[in-house]
Amino acid sequence: MSDLTMPEAVTAVALAVDAAPRAPKRDTGAEPLLNDQAYERIKRDVIACVLPPGSSISESQLGGQYRLGKAPIRMALQRLAHEGLVRALPRRGYVVSPVTLQDIQDIFELRLLLEPQAARQAAGKVDASRLKLLDDVCRAGYRPGDVVGTQRFLEANASFHVTIAQATGNQRLAHLIEALLDEMTRLLHMGLTSRDRSSEMQHEHGALVKALRRGDGDTAALICREQIEAARTMVLHAALNSRAMLTMAIPTADLG
Repeated sequence: MSDLTMPEAVTAVALAVDAAPRAPKRDTGAEPLLNDQAYERIKRDVIACVLPPGSSISESQLGGQYRLGKAPIRMALQRLAHEGLVRALPRRGYVVSPVTLQDIQDIFELRLLLEPQAARQAAGKVDASRLKLLDDVCRAGYRPGDVVGTQRFLEANASFHVTIAQATGNQRLAHLIEALLDEMTRLLHMGLTSRDRSSEMQHEHGALVKALRRGDGDTAALICREQIEAARTMVLHAALNSRAMLTMAIPTADLG
């Protein structure tokens, strides 16, 4: 992966996406809103680790939890399985996809490959006022253990980086980075519980916005790379020093 150029990497990932089995289509019948609602609510809780990695879930359990019927829950789980956030177990329901140390390495390697180049291309084009609004949310910080505050912080952080990717004008690249950041946010939910890193991230965002505003692509790419490497160090440290995370990071044998 690290030997690929930026265009080669984007092409390779995009071809893999195009070749993958298609996700189930959204229901166009009487319950499309319920289907989307079930999908969004379950996905949010998977990413926020309210449904922890490695935990078993079923249609009936989730139906009771979200007060929704089995049909929209089933459709939501099929979509989430296609995205890799849950896995189907024959005759046993589903399991929230575990997080392995290899997953952590793979996600950060892809971020390092794609995002610094996106920041370089977005320099001078980005909507600085939009980034400032998102950065203001991030500046509010969070308290370790505050699920709602942490979720709000991380959603703003992800939107901050997606906005930069969208400014490149390459919508396929922006889509890939947005999907990658969904997985990234789940890792950060686990890593940020160990300590408050919001002040460090605020400083990084401020420096990045300044570089983007003045059109300094090289500096923007460098700051973006440093941000990603700092986040990787934090998540790996949390994984290696948390008994709970190490337990989550070991897939069970029947998952294959």
